[in-house]
Parts: sequence; structure tokens; C-alpha cells
Amino acid sequence: MTCTPTSPDDTHHPVAGRTGPDSCHRPHSPPGGRTPRRRLGLDAADLSASVSVFLIALPLSLGIALATGAPLQAGLVAAAVGGIVAGRLGGSPLQVSGPAAGLTVVTAELIQHYGWRATCAITVAAGFCQLGLSALRVARSALAVSPAIVHGMLAGIGVTIALAQLHIVLGGTPDSSPVANVLALPGQLVAARPTALLISGLTVAILLAWPRVPGRTGRILRTVPAALAAVVTAAAVSVGAGLDIERVDLPSWSAHALPSLPDGPVLGLVAAVVTITLVTSVQSLLSAVAVDKLVAARGGNSVPLRSDLDRELSGQGAANIVSGALGGLPVAGVAVRSTANVSAGAVSRNSTMLHGLWVVVAALLLVPAMDLIPLAALAALVAVVGVQMVSLTHLRNIRRNREVLVYAATVGSVVLTGVLEGVLIGIGVAVLVALHRLTRTRITVEEAPGGHRVRVRGQLTFLAVPRLSRALGQVPPGGSCDVELDSSFMDHAAYEALRDWRTAHTAQGGAVQFTGRAGLRTSEPGSEPHGCCRPWTPWRNHRCEDRSHGPAIHPLASGLSSFQRDTAPLVRDELARLAEEGQRPSHLFLTCADSRLVTSMITASGPGDLFTVRNVGNLVPRPGEERGDESVAAAIEYAVDVLEVDSITVCGHSGCGAMQALLDGAADDDSTPLRRWLRHGRPSLARMRSRRHPWARIAGRLPADAVEQLCLTNVVQQLEHLRTHEAVARRLADGTLRLHGMYFHVGEAQAYLLTGTDEHRMDEVFTRVAPGPSSLEEVRA
Repeated sequence: MTCTPTSPDDTHHPVAGRTGPDSCHRPHSPPGGRTPRRRLGLDAADLSASVSVFLIALPLSLGIALATGAPLQAGLVAAAVGGIVAGRLGGSPLQVSGPAAGLTVVTAELIQHYGWRATCAITVAAGFCQLGLSALRVARSALAVSPAIVHGMLAGIGVTIALAQLHIVLGGTPDSSPVANVLALPGQLVAARPTALLISGLTVAILLAWPRVPGRTGRILRTVPAALAAVVTAAAVSVGAGLDIERVDLPSWSAHALPSLPDGPVLGLVAAVVTITLVTSVQSLLSAVAVDKLVAARGGNSVPLRSDLDRELSGQGAANIVSGALGGLPVAGVAVRSTANVSAGAVSRNSTMLHGLWVVVAALLLVPAMDLIPLAALAALVAVVGVQMVSLTHLRNIRRNREVLVYAATVGSVVLTGVLEGVLIGIGVAVLVALHRLTRTRITVEEAPGGHRVRVRGQLTFLAVPRLSRALGQVPPGGSCDVELDSSFMDHAAYEALRDWRTAHTAQGGAVQFTGRAGLRTSEPGSEPHGCCRPWTPWRNHRCEDRSHGPAIHPLASGLSSFQRDTAPLVRDELARLAEEGQRPSHLFLTCADSRLVTSMITASGPGDLFTVRNVGNLVPRPGEERGDESVAAAIEYAVDVLEVDSITVCGHSGCGAMQALLDGAADDDSTPLRRWLRHGRPSLARMRSRRHPWARIAGRLPADAVEQLCLTNVVQQLEHLRTHEAVARRLADGTLRLHGMYFHVGEAQAYLLTGTDEHRMDEVFTRVAPGPSSLEEVRA
């Protein structure tokens, strides 16, 4: 078994609920855990990954070229240059560059306005602009663009692509704009060509069904990319049936068009260059960040966990210069092919460069085979890609972050006006939404026992001062008032208003108390916006809480009240969905009952993510040794057989009192329930003292003391106990369940993951989990 370091906020973390079959391999190993062999100075993993990426890139490059209206060779040129030039010079070694679906609409508009050769010159100019931006080291600033705008842009492009390619799917020709394509669609449906519709339907069916074929057959079939399988099958059926259908026509390379100087208004040309520069740069940089997360999830030390974004921008610029000069499409980093590259086990930039070389070989030697591909099949392929660019996952994230208006405005603007105009409109709407939120402050006054309560929700700026003054004016002179400030920002004008009112009110014999979000007292308005505690420590045991006052109520009442007021409105919809659909966690998390171990915090998980079992010492009794307490075994059976979780994690922690008790001999008798329970930890103690097992190591060092040694050994031993349970053993044999070990050092707030060689032997080495980049799982198209 191998569980290598991952980012704590990574979507592929084996605990966070989104692990995949490739998320737990030894560093730099291809799927299957085999150690890569060297062939001709190249890593075998790079060689196999390059072939996988090439098989995906070839049909997509032809399809994107078809969708833009460019010569079909232009897509092959861009794929080859993106692989070789951007792969060699870029700052993200495992990112694959080439013609991207996100550039289809932009390129198609340029070809319609200026012609193909002028578009190549514009691509060259955009490449030089990218080199300039790289020299200015502004790559990180591209990540400041709101995800709602990026996804809106991609979704708008996807809608435009799908509308245009639908006409080719039906055997017709698309119009120049999405609106015209929609208006012409009824007539095109009436005049649809049966042969084109048949081939397109076959292509779409294979694309959608290929990843869903179950069992061993499905695993074998998925070694061939769905795009390649769909296009090859469509070509074979059309040739075998002798269908009269339009096919790919790759003209001689001797007639390949090269760039020429564009002719048109200067402002229009500048706008075209800026559009290509921005779209290619933003997509490439966001894709590079996504690749970083995939590499971190897979693990490895020789591959950089962070891309050099400025170098990546210069590599993309060089690739666009070469691609445009050779008559190719604009080049950008592509998340789909990059994901395939990482998943296939690539370990260096050699994989990306080799994929470009295979494209060159195919363009020179496989022209007769490519000429058999029906245009309808390529159009259906690109149409499916366009539809997939409108991601429901992205929509849910955007809705959760209340940016639907920005997203919708960007989508509509991109479809109706164009990419650059749509992005600018989206940015404008985002600014207006931010200003609206900044000025949106709710101020309420209500009578409370013994006085009045003034509640302030939202940002407290000078714009809210008039309403704040009116609300404070409703408090009777000489009365008692609690002012509850639930805001993350208070400017000087608001601070002065509150302070002056407090001075005047107390001078008239009144009493004023300011409280924060959790109802804790603050000494001065604005001086301690979070009380004396930090906003990330809302637990009952923080030391600054005043326990000497207040009525004798339930000890958790304050926290419950805070939850009902602040958190419940945010999670109510999600909990309602879970209540209706039932729980479907993908992980069983078995850990200690220690109060310092907050599972939702250290795993960044929420409701429905983890099925959690907690007990003293995170112990897993062997079957038949429960001695009347089968609660742990019942939870394991329920999680594995009923909930059908994908993995189980046993998590120990530093300073475990149960392990200290074992060392002190507490399990030597059964006089109390605690001592009887601790007897299940005896095998861990025996394992630690045995000379047949190596001492557990943590991040390259030996444990600090015997307690830490036993805490680490106990995790390994309890995983061995897990394998003896019938349900677990059966699922392990089927290959449908994975086991993970984890250790959390409380004092360091540091997580460690257990590494090993296979599912049956542990190396007893715990590896530090390194902080990773911020989550960008919503940017993937």
C-alpha cells in the first residue's frame, strides 16, 4: 500500500472524499505501482504517457481546427509545437499544450474577419506579448480573475462551439454567430442528412458510454482514449458501409499556408492580439495550477510541486510565435490532456515533448488514415467537448459562493458579443457585485430583556453610518444596550460614530456593551473586531472566554446559538439534500476520541463526506475479540457493505493518553471498562517491542519518545486488524477498497501519511503532508 504526501486542501486527498485509483502510488511510478525502466535514456513512464496523450490529442486537434474554420493541418501544427516548444521551455513540466477548445470561438472570429494567414500573424504577435508579460513577471496576477468569470467564459465558449458544430452534425454548415446558428437550427433539422446524423450519433454514444463500461472489460477498454475509439469506430463504420459522407481532406504540406501581414483597422488588430494573449495566458496559467494539484496528489520529489508561472508564460509565448509562423492555431495549456499526462504516470517534460513528436510522425505518415475520418465524427467530438465545458460542478460552486449573476452575465456576453467583450462585461458585473456586498449592511434594533439590542450584519463603512445613527437613535436615553457587531471590516467613520454615540449615551446614564459575532464581549468598538480570540478558534475551550459570568445554562448553548444564527443558514440547503438523499460518504475515518482531534478541520471535510468512528486509542478489535462490545465491528461492516465506502483511514495522534496508559501497564488487568478496552492495544505494544518489525519513522526521523513510537506503531497494527474483518478482506481482494494510515501531530498541527509497498505490507514510514496550492478544481476545461 502506498499513500504519499498530498495537499491538505487537495481534492484528491484520500481522506477528503475524492480519491482516485492513481492517488496512492509510490513517487514517480506509473499506474500499477511498477518501477519505471529506462529506455534509450528516457523514463518508460514518460514514454507510455506520451502515447496516451498523443492518442487523445490527435482527434481533438483535427476537431478544433475544423471548428475554427482553419486548415486541418493547423491543428496538427499547434499540437506538435505545443508539445515540443512549450513542453521544453515552459515552467510546468507535466502540462500539455496545444490547440484548445477555449480558443475556438476567438480564432474562428479572427479567421472570418482577417483570413487565415493574417490570423497566423496575430498569433505570432500574441506570442511576443506573452514574452513581454513574462519579462514583467505578472503571471500571478492572472490568477486574480474571479473563477465565476473564467468558468463563464469557458461555458460561453462551450455553448458557442456546440451550436456551431450541431449544424455539421446534422450535415450542414454553421453560420458566423451563435444567434444566427440558433435561428437557422429549425431549418437545419428539417434538412438533416441521415448519414451525417448516424455517424454523429455513433460518435456521441461511444464518447458517453466508453468511460461507463463496467468490470474488467471496461478497464481494458479504457486503456484506449474515448475520443480515439469514437473517431476510429465512426471512420470504420462509414468506410465499411460505404457511406457517402464528407471526410477529412488534408492537402499537401507543400501548399500549407504561412502567415502574412494583416490588413485592417489598427485598433481592431490590437484588440485581436490582446484577446489571444489574454485568453491563452489565463487558460494556460490556471491549467498549470490545476496540474500542480494533480502532481501533489500523486506525490513525488523530483517533479516540482509548484509551476514557475512566469516561465510557463514565456514558454507559451514562444510556442505561439513558432505555431503562428508555421501556420498553426494558437497554443495554450490544456487541462484535459494535462490530466491524462499526470494520470498516465509522466514524471518529466519528456512526455509532453514526445507527444509532440508523435504528432509530427502522424502528420507525415498517417495522412491516408486520417483522410478516412468523417467530418461529422469530428464535429460530434468537439460538440461534446463544448457541452462538457458547461460544468454542473462549477455551477454548484458558483451558486454556493453567490456569484451566479457574474457567471450568467459572462456566459451571455461571450455568446452574444464575443470572448474579450464578454470577459470585460463579466469583470464589470463582478466589480458591481463586490461594491453591492460592501455597501450591504443590515442594521436591526430590537427590545431585549433589560434593554435593547442593536445588531449589525455586513461591512460597516461610511456608507452605513447614516442608517447606523438612526438605529442607535432609537435606543432610549439612559437605557441599557448591547451592540452586536458581526462584520469583518469597520472603517474609521463607523468607528467614530459608534464611539461618539457610546460616549453620549453613557454620559446620560446609559450602559453600552459591544459584543462580537459569537456574543463575546469586546472592550472597544473596532479595536478588537473578533474579540480577544481569532476567528479560526470558535471552540469552547479557548482561554480568553469569560466563564465567571452568565446564567447557569447548557455549556454549549452559546455555541449552538452561534451555529443557528451564522452557520445554519449557509448549510441548510446542503443538509436538506442529504436528509432527502441519505448519506453517501466515500470514506470511513477511524480515529481517537481525543477532544483535540477535530476531524472536519484537519481533513477539510463537511457533512456527508466522512463516516467517522471514534474511540479511545483508535483501536480496531480483531473479529471474535470484541468481548461484548461489537460497535467498531458493526461500524466497519456498515461502512464497507452498506455504504460501500472506497477507503478506510486509521488516524492516530501525538500525546495519546491511551498509548501512555498501555505503556504504563493499564491493560494488564480488566478491573475497569477502560482497562478491558485497552487490551485491544496489546498487539501494538508487542509489535513495537518486537525485533521482527522495523521501528516506525516519521518524516525521516525516529520518534521523539516511546509514546510517539507506540502511537505510530498502533496505526500500522490497527490496519492489520482491519484486514482480518471479513467485509474488509473481501473488498480488498476485489480491489474496490483501499486502506490508509495517518498520524496527526497536535502540537505542530501537522499531518503525516503512512507509506508502504503494497496492500499487505507497511513500511511504517510516515511522510509529512506539505501545504499545497489553493483549490482550483472548478477550472478544468
